[in-house]
Amino acid sequence: MTSPPERVRPDGADPRVVRAADTLAEAARTGLPCAPVRALFAEGDVDAAYEVQRLNVRRALAAGRRLTGRKIGLTSPAVQRQLGVDQPDFGALFADMQIRDGGRVPTGLLLQPKVEAEVAFVLGADLPASDCTGAGVLRAIEYVLPALEIVDSRVAGWDISIVDTVADNASSGLYVLGRTPVPLGRLDLPALAMTMTRDGEEVSRGTGADCLGSPLEAAVWLASALAAVNDPLRAGDVVLTGALGPMAPAAPGDRFRTDIGGLGSVRVEFAPEDTARAAVTEGESR
Repeated sequence: MTSPPERVRPDGADPRVVRAADTLAEAARTGLPCAPVRALFAEGDVDAAYEVQRLNVRRALAAGRRLTGRKIGLTSPAVQRQLGVDQPDFGALFADMQIRDGGRVPTGLLLQPKVEAEVAFVLGADLPASDCTGAGVLRAIEYVLPALEIVDSRVAGWDISIVDTVADNASSGLYVLGRTPVPLGRLDLPALAMTMTRDGEEVSRGTGADCLGSPLEAAVWLASALAAVNDPLRAGDVVLTGALGPMAPAAPGDRFRTDIGGLGSVRVEFAPEDTARAAVTEGESR
């Protein structure tokens, strides 16, 4: 694996953690996917992978990015099969990752984007740093929205294990939230029916039950995992609860829409390649 030069270890971090964090950050900066980072660690060392993730999150916060919540990944059996993993994970969401409903993703912003449909919760209260319960999470949810997550991988060809995706901020990219909040009490979360289309053709279908049995169960799992590392969810946080069905690859010019019964719809499009070429040509002519 080609990696950037070793840096001074922050907070006494394991040099392998620093090397993996640097490798992933460089891939994101240059737009050139990197080799998997799992070879740096023991097989299945998820704890080390989260150390890599936390290091790059700290760097992002130090650079002025604003944390807006968390995403849960690998909740759908279909997505687990697609990526060859067998457990959920989580990553951080930042304000600059959000695209407005119906908005456009600029060409070249992501390396290898794929789109998945999700249920999003917005919290109205802090969660405790211990003893998170389903009832507590239920009380903390202020409202629910349909969402699209645009996942991405800094690892070439999506050649990832659980270690790679956790280290890579749970393969996060961008996210899109619907515009109309829905009270949780109106919803039968496991029964929510989802369809997602790309350019009008169905590419994914699922239900709330396909997300760890229910998006609420996924949120409880996340709350417990974060409480265990003394980093609990807070009021105002967005929680993307995980895919309700298979993810679909995205290419320039693609238009995605998901409809979730009881929640409504949410849309996003990817800028066509000729838009990017035109922008480059215009810039060169100035």
